[in-house]
Amino acid sequence: MQKEGELKCVMNVETLYGLGIGLIFLGALITLIAVVLLFISNLKASVGEKEKVKSGGVIIIGPVPIVFGMDKESVKTLLLLSTTLAVILLILTVIFYLVSK
Repeated sequence: MQKEGELKCVMNVETLYGLGIGLIFLGALITLIAVVLLFISNLKASVGEKEKVKSGGVIIIGPVPIVFGMDKESVKTLLLLSTTLAVILLILTVIFYLVSK
């Protein structure tokens, strides 16, 4: 029987460990795919195709996204994606709190 004030454990340690390792491998795979696509893009550009480079980035500190970029279009896209991610994370945090309560 659970005592009052005790936190109910929703996930066990093995599940969280597996999820963490899986996310690390997923991040490495995405990085590898990005490098390969960049290499292919550079090969096309060296053959004679001219491409305009657009770049940008996001730093998320807590729920606040800090967006920077080279042009307005990429900044708008990154702002929309990072705000959506921040809202999803906030909703998941509230849901997790209510479930563990």
